[in-house]
Amino acid sequence: MHDKAFIKIQNKLKRLTGKAIADFNMIEAGDKIMVCLSGGKDSFAMLDMLLLLQKKAPIKFDLIAVNLDQKQPGYPEYILPEYLTELGVEFHIIEQDTYSIVKEIIPEGKTTCGLCSRLRRGILYSFAEQHNCTKIALGHHRDDRVETLFLNMFFGSTLKSMPPKLFSDDGKHTVIRPLSYCAETDIIHYAEVVKYPIIPCNLCGSQDNMQRQAIKMMLHDWEKINPGRIENIARSMNHVVPSHLSDTSLHNFLNKG
Repeated sequence: MHDKAFIKIQNKLKRLTGKAIADFNMIEAGDKIMVCLSGGKDSFAMLDMLLLLQKKAPIKFDLIAVNLDQKQPGYPEYILPEYLTELGVEFHIIEQDTYSIVKEIIPEGKTTCGLCSRLRRGILYSFAEQHNCTKIALGHHRDDRVETLFLNMFFGSTLKSMPPKLFSDDGKHTVIRPLSYCAETDIIHYAEVVKYPIIPCNLCGSQDNMQRQAIKMMLHDWEKINPGRIENIARSMNHVVPSHLSDTSLHNFLNKG
């Protein structure tokens, strides 16, 4: 039996997930949603929230959990099948040795995330198409989106982040991020109580020198000095005023009217 603090966090996560789904029309009647499970706390929590919402949703939609086994050395391949079988969720394990490809191409000490994510995306998109999945759900949360905003500004000179809902370039796939409004601290507390069987990543998850880690530390320090700052930054992405920026493709500065 969980205590009141846990129930409070669970209800908060469920409410914010439901709000994101509603705000961005993420799920529609008849959808078959491929829930991408990495073995990390975020994707576990996302699956939980979708299962909870599915029970009370006014529309019918199906969930299918999918994990990509990238053949990392020591990967405990039994964990997710056992967990999902016990949970009673339909699931598929895709076996593709992307680990060897990434290690062969990327020099030691360099960030592997770019290549790794491109390989994963291609494999998951193909699976979704083959199994007639209408949506692809990823476990990125509010803090991921804020970190990405600063990464793109600091290192890419671009004002963009991870959209809660994204259509692929070829128009074949719709990617959704149901945890877009959820704080990482809440997910961490929730995961600690539930005791998810977390599977560590031997590629990107082990790279402490990544630029994203530096951004995360910066935001963490800001949050300690000014609590609520991360939430305010996240909300700002929902209130964009193009005329008060300087992108001439979004606003006609030459027009006097």
